[in-house]
Amino acid sequence: MINGVTMKINVDDYIINTLKEDITSEDVSTNAVMPENRQGRAELICKQNGVLCGLDVFERAFKLLDENSRFETEFKDGDRVEKGTLIGVVYGDIKALLTGERTALNYLQRMSGIATMTREYADELEGLKTVLLDTRKTTPNMRPFEKHAVKVGGGTNHRYNLSDGVLLKDNHIGAAGSITKAIEMARDYAPFVRKIEIETETLDQVKEAVEAGADIIMLDNMDNETMKKAVELINGRAQTECSGNVTKERLKSIAATGVDFVSCGALTHSAPIIDFSLKNLKPTEE
Repeated sequence: MINGVTMKINVDDYIINTLKEDITSEDVSTNAVMPENRQGRAELICKQNGVLCGLDVFERAFKLLDENSRFETEFKDGDRVEKGTLIGVVYGDIKALLTGERTALNYLQRMSGIATMTREYADELEGLKTVLLDTRKTTPNMRPFEKHAVKVGGGTNHRYNLSDGVLLKDNHIGAAGSITKAIEMARDYAPFVRKIEIETETLDQVKEAVEAGADIIMLDNMDNETMKKAVELINGRAQTECSGNVTKERLKSIAATGVDFVSCGALTHSAPIIDFSLKNLKPTEE
């Protein structure tokens, strides 16, 4: 659940901008059929099997249009739901229900899709020591929602943004001149509380990263045999992360190499939506 304070501080602006994207001056269709304000209700129905995520955001989209609207449900984020399930009922000004419908559903569908895919991946690693991570490969202006959905699905967030941690990739290494130099410069510049992670592509680079004192060594686009050798070479002197070409089918074999973490961009950039509909809108006597 995204709590109320977090919603207002970090999330409302995103939702408001999305509503603005959908309403540049007025909702012509709604204003044509609803010239006056009137209370109503509509049912949220799931159209696919999946994992729910984004119920608070769904409700918030309507509250920003009508502060007296409310969403009643017995479900919570993380629940598995089946096609045809009545998830809940949203109440409020019919104008707000009609105008906010698509924005609310877009968030719910996208977040539930990510949570569903993440749950499928996380299930592959259940009982194993390897931890599933997301990446920064998120949809622009959707990162807080997509990162939250990964957590709901059973994954773990990697760094949230560029201010959140030190991750030296191939181009950073190129800019610094070498792996050793990049790590030295990061140690001198970054606050002492920051761990330093560095990307490697070969066993020679892994050896250099260990000797330079990296805290986390990313094993980028390595096959399983090479990763296993890299983990043995590192021998607990740094944490290890597998990245690149990660699929659900590979997860168990990746974990068998002994890596601590496996990051997967597909969780946020390739998850299909879970479809929902807002149906049976009716006026009420409220």
